[in-house]
Amino acid sequence: MNKSSCLESLIARTPDIRWSIELRDIPTNTTAFSLGATRVLKTASLAKVFLLIEVAARLSEGTLTADEPIDRRDVPKVQDSGLWRYLKTDILPLADAATLVAAVSDNWATNALLHRVGLDAVRARSNVLGYSESLLADYIRDDRGPAHPPTVSEGRASDWTDLFARMHRRNLVSRDVDAQVEYWLGTGTDHSMIASALNLDPLIHGSAYGAESFYNKTGSDSGVRADAGLFVGENACSYCLIANWNPEADRADAVTEIMRAAGSLLRTLVTGRNAGL
Repeated sequence: MNKSSCLESLIARTPDIRWSIELRDIPTNTTAFSLGATRVLKTASLAKVFLLIEVAARLSEGTLTADEPIDRRDVPKVQDSGLWRYLKTDILPLADAATLVAAVSDNWATNALLHRVGLDAVRARSNVLGYSESLLADYIRDDRGPAHPPTVSEGRASDWTDLFARMHRRNLVSRDVDAQVEYWLGTGTDHSMIASALNLDPLIHGSAYGAESFYNKTGSDSGVRADAGLFVGENACSYCLIANWNPEADRADAVTEIMRAAGSLLRTLVTGRNAGL
């Protein structure tokens, strides 16, 4: 059984999980694997990428500066993902706050940057780029009530593979902006999903062969896993897998197994080397 068939077989065993999946070969702009790619699902922290794009665009325009102080006390403290809540300093340079968002999906840094640039501007940016159904809907909140948007972000796989392919070709926003966002995303440390099959060092994104580069953003919440990014070696592919399920069901293990299988297929598409499933 080839890797695509193996992935299809694993997905078929999980009818209670809704998927939006696409793997795209960038040089040929063809789809290597697709399932429900236009289905809009919850994506947890994935759409923080749009915040990074907005910040990078303003840095390029000169309306923000990399060393501008960002004060976390301007917004309420939030828990869960991130490192800033463990640090002593209340103020970071803007570029460092953006790095925390990319590297560890830092929630407090996300809200502090959103306070600086505005949620409406970030949502407008995703629309201008052509992704009206993939968006950052709200600030990160410890408690999400009926007065708030029901989810922090949502989107579909086809949007995200297109976004990362355009970023790789440097025709998403501009060469400088695309390179800056890619540089930030290269610090990402969450290799629990697709990258679990790539055998990369999550702290330096190197590999035993030293010939690949990997850039991604993930999202995790109750009943949600999402991973989108770009893997470059002998070939280049963008990818996105989004899984939604009833949060009362214990399906994280099944989702992780399928994401690893997708990562194995991605590795073969980019490097020609097989990875065990």
